[in-house]
Amino acid sequence: MSALSPLTSVARFATRSTAIQSKRFLAQVAASPKLDRPSSYKVVVVGGGSAGLSVASTLSNALGKNAVAVVEPADVHYYQPLWTFVGSGLKTLDESKMAMKDVMPENAQWIKDSVASFSPDKNAVVLANGEAITYDYLVVAAGIQVNWGKIKNLPETLGKNGVTSNYSAQSVEKTNEFIKSFKGGNALFTMPSTPIKCAGAPQKIMYLADEQWSKANVRSQTNIQYFTGLGKIFAIDKYANQLLKICKARNLNINYFTDLAEIKPETREAVFNVLAGEAKGTTLTLPYEFLHVTPPMGAPDFIKTSALANADGWVDVNKETLRHNKFDNIYSLGDCSSLPTSKTAAAITAQSAVVKSNLLGDIYNESRDAAKYDGYTSCPLITGSDKLILAEFSGYSGQPQETFPFDQSQERLSTYLLTKEIIPEIYWKSMLKGTWDGPAKYRKFFGSK
Repeated sequence: MSALSPLTSVARFATRSTAIQSKRFLAQVAASPKLDRPSSYKVVVVGGGSAGLSVASTLSNALGKNAVAVVEPADVHYYQPLWTFVGSGLKTLDESKMAMKDVMPENAQWIKDSVASFSPDKNAVVLANGEAITYDYLVVAAGIQVNWGKIKNLPETLGKNGVTSNYSAQSVEKTNEFIKSFKGGNALFTMPSTPIKCAGAPQKIMYLADEQWSKANVRSQTNIQYFTGLGKIFAIDKYANQLLKICKARNLNINYFTDLAEIKPETREAVFNVLAGEAKGTTLTLPYEFLHVTPPMGAPDFIKTSALANADGWVDVNKETLRHNKFDNIYSLGDCSSLPTSKTAAAITAQSAVVKSNLLGDIYNESRDAAKYDGYTSCPLITGSDKLILAEFSGYSGQPQETFPFDQSQERLSTYLLTKEIIPEIYWKSMLKGTWDGPAKYRKFFGSK
């Protein structure tokens, strides 16, 4: 019971912090140049995901109505960290989504379009409809691009004959369906060599599938193989060591430096490129009965080809202040940024606090030290339907940065319940409203490092 008390304090804080929020109204929607709305704003935020909305909420409250515009084409906002639970039947897809109009900050102007290009020398973004929107300050929070087409035959195979992915709203429910109908054989789980969002998700579904197949008495007829394009199961040794123990105990086979390149649906085979070792440059072909694919990802094309990008295509920002390295009135955070840390919603909580502090300091011309981001990120590694390893660390130092006064590398029910039930509430009721800046204050309270 004592281990649960700090988790309860987090939940109580989130509830108190959101109680001060006023009633949500429908956001204003702008879908074309013909609508009666401004074409110039104090701040333009590109992206209506977790990063964009957490920043836009605070800025629009501080600066007043229609001083902030959010450019976002989607009608639905998803809390994607919940999709591991959806894919294993522990949550529904509906629990992971809300209408975009219901999460858009009431003081912000919603421009329901996508960005085609940037003109930073003119302080402008050009929309897909051809309209130019100008700004005093720009925040780029456009997320990551999922490149389904880079695996041959994946787009046309996804959601059929045992091939699925928790990275798509269109296929995540198929994961649960295919797990339940599985009767044995080869079950393959993949992790690409590219950066991805939520780097723990490719293996989390493996642990949950293994558990279900054991309960269904088909595990003894099942060969579970995890293929990663990287050289480690997890970046931080403290957590990687525990995961390797779990894999060994549960007979989960790990294959390093192997990248899924092609699916052969007619023969139900998966083809992998071997990236290292004696077999480097060759391919490995395996039959499958179940195949969970994590597709390769990368910087969005409209960012990659812009003046905002670094050599790898990400928005080129200072890793501490999150200010662009060339354009002083541009900031970026989240998955599309060049920040050298894991791309997670938890990382965004800390990043958004830095962006908001530094940007408001710019706007109000305040003379003070810049807020600095330390690389904090987190990955709740679900290993069963009642247990979880709560990895918290700095992507900059490569060292654990845990919140609670216990060893978070151990599987626990308390951290499982925190991730499954409490954190989603914090996300909807506090993070998207700009009132949750991560657990740093609790780390200090508990005396954690």
